[in-house]
Amino acid sequence: MENNREGEGLRRSLQARHLSMIAIGGSIGTGLFLASGATVATSGPGGALLSYALIGLMVYFLMTSLGEMAAFMPVSGSFQVYGSRFVDHSFGFAQGWNYWYNWAVTIAVELAAASIVMHYWLPHVPGVVWSALFLAIIFALNYFSVKGFGEAEFWCSMLKVVTIIAFIIVGFMMIWGIMFHPDNSRYAPGLNVFVHGDGPFVGGMAAFVSVSMIVGFSFQGTELIGVAAGESSHPAKTIPRAVKQIFWRILMFYMLSILIIGFILPYNDPMLLKNDVQDVGASPFTLVFSRAGLALSASLMNAVILSAILSAGNSGMYASTRMLYVMAKNKMAPAWFGQLSSSGVPRNALYATTVIAGLCFLTSLFESNAVYLWLLNSSGMTGFIAWLGIAICHYRFRRAYVKQGYDLADLPYKARWFPLGPLFAFALCMLIMLGQNYAAFTSAKVDWNGIIATYIGIPLFLLLWLGYKWKHGSKLIPLDKIALAEAHAQLKRDELADGQLAQQTTG
Repeated sequence: MENNREGEGLRRSLQARHLSMIAIGGSIGTGLFLASGATVATSGPGGALLSYALIGLMVYFLMTSLGEMAAFMPVSGSFQVYGSRFVDHSFGFAQGWNYWYNWAVTIAVELAAASIVMHYWLPHVPGVVWSALFLAIIFALNYFSVKGFGEAEFWCSMLKVVTIIAFIIVGFMMIWGIMFHPDNSRYAPGLNVFVHGDGPFVGGMAAFVSVSMIVGFSFQGTELIGVAAGESSHPAKTIPRAVKQIFWRILMFYMLSILIIGFILPYNDPMLLKNDVQDVGASPFTLVFSRAGLALSASLMNAVILSAILSAGNSGMYASTRMLYVMAKNKMAPAWFGQLSSSGVPRNALYATTVIAGLCFLTSLFESNAVYLWLLNSSGMTGFIAWLGIAICHYRFRRAYVKQGYDLADLPYKARWFPLGPLFAFALCMLIMLGQNYAAFTSAKVDWNGIIATYIGIPLFLLLWLGYKWKHGSKLIPLDKIALAEAHAQLKRDELADGQLAQQTTG
């Protein structure tokens, strides 16, 4: 059924289970399966746990902020819309293009990684073949209907969840001495490994900050529920439910996984330090399964990592095409991108995003790892800018909502700890953004290439923001002028319609 609320033409086909798994699929991937080993090796198991707890708290505040706005005003491509309505049209313009670039390039990053992972099984097949094949699969999943995307993401994410649960079960059995094979390690799992050497905290504050940056990247993707809000059924109910579920699931998976790694693998284990995308044997998950005596662990984890990569690419294709569609509907991108197919899919936006994702083909011309790392660095900053925008938008939305005399009890979902939540998230995001590559400035020779690749997102965002402001003369919207009346009235109509439907059903 078509639903044109807030000017949307997209189909509301995503269920609560889809929203939860979309967020899990976007945020649980190589960051957990591979980079988790680097976090333990850099700052020790205690430092890694503390960092995940701190960043997890920030993500919790961001998700509750986003959930409050998305349940009140469910629109696809929410970051751009909220930025335009609650802050400034130029801010929304910059947020939209920033987020589109973030995910469009991330697709290329994931496809580059997928071709490298496939090299594990078929080293003689050129990487460009795998990049083309996986890009075609992701394109097809997004081409026909949003329901097809939701189902594919649900099952890919389910595979990752099952793997993590199996890892947690096996890990605890090893700690209890049930599955541990002494021939595979000279360290018996337990607290002695957690506090081994300089543990549990290693490297001091510098290592802790460095790890916090990696952890922040690992959590990126949870905000996808905001992008999918416009295509969720009964958003006032499904979005709050999804927000409540996804964070605790993700935090549980990450925290327990890091705890198990810290109790089984010493932080100075040489295998943890070889945490390279091309060396799947260095995945801490692979190491734990191997030391439990489980055969074929490397091949199994290779398949799971590949699934995680494609899942993230699939989510990225969805997010970026919806953002481009919304930008076009709001006259901030060519109108051609705002056209929908008969099944409600913005295919023109999908075509354009697929072309950008074709950057992965550069891996056939240059050294694969070099291209992968450059794309990863250049797109990493943009994710934090999007998070920063969520905090800013929520702070202004809540203040405007109260200033205009609306009752907070009418909100379908109310974020706790306001204004502490968005202010804490803003401060921590800013710290991570500015400090994520501070080592490039402190080394004997300044790494200008690394600095440009890491921080290029900030001047690009400012250029988009200030350029649009200069051209169109947009200004910060006063709190009492922020348009909330239409969305509030629509919310009341939806509540009334749901109540009448419930009466008809019971009757």
